[in-house]
Amino acid sequence: MEEIVVCITGASGVIYAKRLLEELNGKSIKTTLIISNSAKKIIKHELRIELDEFKKLSDNYYENDNFFSPVASGSHKFSSVIVVPCSMKTLSSIANGYGDNLIGRVSDIALKERRKLLIVPREMPFSTIHLENMVKLSKLGVSVIPPAPGFYNDPKTVEDMVNFVVGRILDNLGVENNIFKRWGE
Repeated sequence: MEEIVVCITGASGVIYAKRLLEELNGKSIKTTLIISNSAKKIIKHELRIELDEFKKLSDNYYENDNFFSPVASGSHKFSSVIVVPCSMKTLSSIANGYGDNLIGRVSDIALKERRKLLIVPREMPFSTIHLENMVKLSKLGVSVIPPAPGFYNDPKTVEDMVNFVVGRILDNLGVENNIFKRWGE
């Protein structure tokens, strides 16, 4: 069974991770979740739910300091890693090979093993340093997906805009979905 590792870092936009996990739930995909300490606080603040409730959206959960988890090894066969939302601190650590936590380590494994890695950066505006780190990752094959919703599909709600972004993330993961109206539909 395909396994996708979903990493959440300390940036606004945890709604994207929640919606992604909801959409992956019920498909033939195993999900593993890693949440940074800052992200734990943001989940409670932005989503107004308890962390234990949020963790139930995934099949597996590992603490960000758990280097003994299976996903900390390149021999573990996960297919993809997505960091959503991705703070600029995490983006920098991934771009520079600084795997000081499990999120950095699993991202480094995705890079070295040539597995799919997606980054959803949540800072704006981007500084030149941010952009250089994104270019560096893009040159390594990482998909950099800023959460910028399209408006050609005439969104009516925040949920419509979130679904557009999550639908495009799922497209990049190769996961079939119909949660947003595509161009020309």
